[in-house]
Amino acid sequence: MKRLALFCLLCAAIAPAHALRCGTRVVDDGDRDFAVRERCGEPFYVDQFTSVSVRGADGPLETQIEDVYDVWYYNFGPRRLMVRLLFLNGRLQREETLGYGVTTIGDSCNLDTLPAGTSAGEIVAYCGEPAARRNQRRATVRRDGIGNERYTPVRAEEWTYDLGGSRLLRVLTLQNGRLIGVDAEGR
Repeated sequence: MKRLALFCLLCAAIAPAHALRCGTRVVDDGDRDFAVRERCGEPFYVDQFTSVSVRGADGPLETQIEDVYDVWYYNFGPRRLMVRLLFLNGRLQREETLGYGVTTIGDSCNLDTLPAGTSAGEIVAYCGEPAARRNQRRATVRRDGIGNERYTPVRAEEWTYDLGGSRLLRVLTLQNGRLIGVDAEGR
């Protein structure tokens, strides 16, 4: 019985397998952003966006709340996977592992072979910051014909990379922080 109690105590003390480890420190869902920064250091890239939640729509009292999302990217080098952390109003919501990291930010760039779905942070890790960036907010509203609507916000971005010399510019289109296409464009 004592062994079972000791085993249960040890299992409770061990971090879940999905928790991010920064050295000997562990980060898990629900942690505050400042605690994650203290444990893991500064991310190499940060993206931020907002969304408005509506509660009580079409009722006597409608409340609109602006939620702030922060997306942090960590590069732990070429032998480990990069990590994307999503924070909602300062609390860690989700961790996602990405492709392998890089030795130096921007030194592994081949824009023409990036697959659709590549995250903004991975693009910055491989290619560095773009020469120009344009953001546009869009929304899709679906109406069912009986008065119900579903509003879906979309963050559309256009990143331009100047590869120098006589090479064509590369224009990347991102939607909600993910690559959807790469086009070559004259100067």
